[in-house]
Amino acid sequence: MLCGLGGFSLLLGLASREQRLQRWTRPLSGLVWAALLALGLGFLFTGGVVSAWDQVPFFLFVIFTVYAMLPLGMRDAAAAGLASSLSHLLVLGLYLGPQPNSQPALLPQLAANAVLFLCGNVAGAYHKALMERALRATFREALSSLHSRRRLDTEKKHQEHLLLSILPAYLAREMKAEIMARLQAGQGSRPESTNNFHSLYVKRHQGVSVLYADIVGFTRLASECSPKELVLMLNELFGKFDQIAKEHECMRIKILGDCYYCVSGLPLSLPDHAINCVRMGLDMCRAIRKLRAATGVDINMRVGVHSGSVLCGVIGLQKWQYDVWSHDVTLANHMEASGVPGRVHITGATLALLAGAYAVEDAAMEHGDPYLRELGEPTYLVIDPRAEEDEKGTAGGLLSSLEGPKMRPSLLMTRYLESWGAAKPFAHLSHVESPVSTSTPLPEKALSSFSPQWSLDRSRTPRGLDDELDTGDAKFFQVIEQLNSQKQWKQSEDFNPLTLYFREKEMEKEYRLSALPAFKYYAACTFLVFFSNFIIQMLVTNRPPALTITYSITFLLFFLLLFVCFSEHLTKCVLKGPKMLHWLPTLSVLVATRPGLRVALGTATILLVFSMAITSLVFLPAASNCPFRAPNVSFTASNLSWELPGSLPLISVPYSVHCCVLGFLSCSLFLHMSFELKLLMLLLWLAACCSLFLHSHAWLSDCLIARLYLGALDSSLLRPGVLKEPKLMGAISFFIFFFTLLVLARQNEYYCRLDFLWKKKLRQEQEETETMENLTRLLLENVLPAHVAPQFIGQNRRNEDLYHQSYECVCVLFASVPDFKEFYSESSINHEGLECLRLLNEIIADFDELLSKPKFSGVEKIKTICSTYMAATGLNATSGQDAQQDAEQSCSHLGTMVEFAVALGSKLDVINKHSFNNFRLRVGLNHGPVVAGVIGAQKPQYDIWGNTVNVASRMESTGVLGKIQVTEETACALQSLGYTCYSRGIIKVKGKGQLCTYFLNTDLTRTGPPSATLG
Repeated sequence: MLCGLGGFSLLLGLASREQRLQRWTRPLSGLVWAALLALGLGFLFTGGVVSAWDQVPFFLFVIFTVYAMLPLGMRDAAAAGLASSLSHLLVLGLYLGPQPNSQPALLPQLAANAVLFLCGNVAGAYHKALMERALRATFREALSSLHSRRRLDTEKKHQEHLLLSILPAYLAREMKAEIMARLQAGQGSRPESTNNFHSLYVKRHQGVSVLYADIVGFTRLASECSPKELVLMLNELFGKFDQIAKEHECMRIKILGDCYYCVSGLPLSLPDHAINCVRMGLDMCRAIRKLRAATGVDINMRVGVHSGSVLCGVIGLQKWQYDVWSHDVTLANHMEASGVPGRVHITGATLALLAGAYAVEDAAMEHGDPYLRELGEPTYLVIDPRAEEDEKGTAGGLLSSLEGPKMRPSLLMTRYLESWGAAKPFAHLSHVESPVSTSTPLPEKALSSFSPQWSLDRSRTPRGLDDELDTGDAKFFQVIEQLNSQKQWKQSEDFNPLTLYFREKEMEKEYRLSALPAFKYYAACTFLVFFSNFIIQMLVTNRPPALTITYSITFLLFFLLLFVCFSEHLTKCVLKGPKMLHWLPTLSVLVATRPGLRVALGTATILLVFSMAITSLVFLPAASNCPFRAPNVSFTASNLSWELPGSLPLISVPYSVHCCVLGFLSCSLFLHMSFELKLLMLLLWLAACCSLFLHSHAWLSDCLIARLYLGALDSSLLRPGVLKEPKLMGAISFFIFFFTLLVLARQNEYYCRLDFLWKKKLRQEQEETETMENLTRLLLENVLPAHVAPQFIGQNRRNEDLYHQSYECVCVLFASVPDFKEFYSESSINHEGLECLRLLNEIIADFDELLSKPKFSGVEKIKTICSTYMAATGLNATSGQDAQQDAEQSCSHLGTMVEFAVALGSKLDVINKHSFNNFRLRVGLNHGPVVAGVIGAQKPQYDIWGNTVNVASRMESTGVLGKIQVTEETACALQSLGYTCYSRGIIKVKGKGQLCTYFLNTDLTRTGPPSATLG
């Protein structure tokens, strides 16, 4: 016994101090169990006469400890528990069996012991199973929360990259906050403000330089390209320009067809912004010069630069594109249009800021541009000192490129541009860690190696875990450490370390009001303890009628409780009965969801077990009338009965103690019962048991000892030791179980609260992740059409190739407000043009709001160019390459575009009414084949190209205010849909010669059957 006690103490000390022994939890747990078992067996034969009831509470403690306290698996715990039970039964059976029949019947006592041990094993296994299940659930939720957190971080990174690919950082923060507000208030809704205006994200910047660049000869070249070649060529060209812009601290603003413009000095002011733009322009011309020399393709670059101030930001609600506005921007645009191919055309303002960094020469030209002619200021061409060297260095490049079979210029240029290696749109998102799938197999080995009673460190984590989780992610190990039961005593942001209450009152209230579907299993296991007590008392008592009646009533109450708890499983049977009983299945739902009802039923159930555990003592006399302690009783009376006259057998006294111990266990079976209520119940039961066996009924223990040691020849055996005294060992057992179950109750409370906390965190993070995913989708769809966005998000991303698509029939609209150019002015009254842009923002935002209407769902906004609105229909239909349809079906969306154009005019009329203006819309429509694609790595942009787009733009620019101008082909198509068009006549269109155009009758109602003529 001493060896076992010493070994147990040594192992306990090692386990609590030596971290390295923590990896040997299983063998160490086995040694602890063996030491406890050795102590128990030693106690059996120490301190007096060996009896069948000796050390039953201690072995019950060993059995329960193996399940509830030691870090063993279920199989190991069950083996240890059964071995402990059998060792007690076999040792006492073999020891007491051959002895003379001087003690009560051995078999009923061993049977009662077996029932006790069986109940202890079942209760321990039940406790372990539920705790392991809860721990695994908490572990999974913790990992799911970790995955969700990583996914959330990824979504935030995606948003950051998406926003920064559209907007500067300072503007992105403001707009992101408004989008979050819109998402929380409901999709598509706009937060209420104190005025009737839409939010305006425009600021004024002074001291900037604006560069416009146009590729001369690109339109003819593009007409020879396939869709893939065109998108690749544009992406490589503008990707190269983006690289040059980054080198020279310039910000690309927008791509308009083959026009590229950028600004230096945004968003942060730069002292050398003019030099940056000039250097960039020279490098762009040099890149095109090298391209022309290497491929022989006749293209060139025309660049214009002007320095001044700008208004910069975003207008509208959809398809955000960072843009700049001011008279200085307009002047830079005209500088490019009137420039010389291969040269950088600058104004006097820019020249003054160059401070002699570059040599220049007078433009010396009669400006054909009326805008510049009206200004009357001199302009200059920058002399590139590298131009002659480039011509010499590339003299032989053309000859080498023409060797072999002759290639189309467009194909030759595409091949050469591929060598530049420009990044693809959204390629930066591939470097962002992809979201972790929540379906990742959980590391069960990590959980099986985990035990709440032993602290974990990184060295205990199995090697296989490294393959399933990122070992560099310390958050995973923080999750494991938080599941360590020792954490309940440490300071936490979530818990009070003393009471374990949540620091947030709302969370504490939510926890206490949460549903508990497992309550029925708690009640069922408590009934098992009650039934074990019943069997034990039936085995060791003479079954008086009053005891039988009491148990009958109690059985009825328990069956009623179990029926209420499990009534939902009887739904099918109840529904077949009378309708008046159909409400019965809802009882179990009420119990699971009503905390007050659960507490009342749980408390009543435990009190019922408590009361029935000591019922047999009620039938014993309260007065101290023990016949075995009479003076005239000698050792010759050793054959006296073990029963008190008119009462129960004396052997029922120690088994009443054992039943009280089972009563303690019943309190621990309600895992989710609050710690303070368990503490109160355990204290009341401890006080009741101690007062019974140490005070009011203590004489029964003395009487039992007197009978057991009656006729002892050895004076040393007249009184037993402490280990054999029923009332003292009972009291010790009560205190041992009280403190053990108190520790378990607190640990259970900690894990129940931790499980609730992780579930709540997981729900919150999933909701936040969903919000972030919606925000990412919204942002991406603000750059790309809804049918294109999936190509660049999630697992559907295809970065290995550029997105391009050709369409056979797309209707393109250009709608402008030409009067806005005259309306725009820069003065102190309108904050240097800011208030003018506020009105333009209202116009574009109201136009954008039309896109949310179901009938205009097929309309795709492409971009805005100052006060010009560009949109298209037919882009979300099946491409012409995949489906060959007749003209009427394939171009049926033209009617939608016409109605959208009329709606734009109506919106503008409403704005005129409220702003006291007289703006009128000028609209151009055309339909035909186009190529769509996404280009630009720094600021990816969806655009469409083709002759159809160019002609639609000319239809607007040559149109008439208040009219919708269309080509002859589009007029025929619209008439087939029931619209009326009338001829305008022959007009001159730049780049297209003489064209016959038509005006559309803007009456909203169609004319019905098509008429014979267009006009």
